[in-house]
Amino acid sequence: MKSFAATIVIRAPVERIWSILTDATGYPSWNSTVERVTGSIAFGQKLTVYTRASPGRAFPLQVSEFEPNRGMVWAGGIPLGLFRGTRTYALTPCGAGDVEFSMREEFSGWMAPLLTRSIPDLQPVFDQFAADLKARAEREG
Repeated sequence: MKSFAATIVIRAPVERIWSILTDATGYPSWNSTVERVTGSIAFGQKLTVYTRASPGRAFPLQVSEFEPNRGMVWAGGIPLGLFRGTRTYALTPCGAGDVEFSMREEFSGWMAPLLTRSIPDLQPVFDQFAADLKARAEREG
């Protein structure tokens, strides 16, 4: 199973970080990896993400888990379990006003071994996403 992950400690209140992560229209203002996000980031809602790594390509997703100030999961893919991408966001307070932000994406399904061959190395994108979120959250303080 192919996956990518990033973790970073952010010196900001968890509520501020959560607010940034759940503001779909605000993503282009702080996240250099995202062109735009349409839809609503809330439990059960659908959204579409347009990334700089794949210009012009839309990634339709659904928010399948949503725990305010703790984490959420976005998932999408090909029906019938053929291919699925699941992105998990987690916020964990780690003392003295710091919060550990982690993001992980896993690809699964019957067609995953074939389809993941065409997915480029997204690790630099994940690292940049985390760094951008840290910079935005700490700057707002």
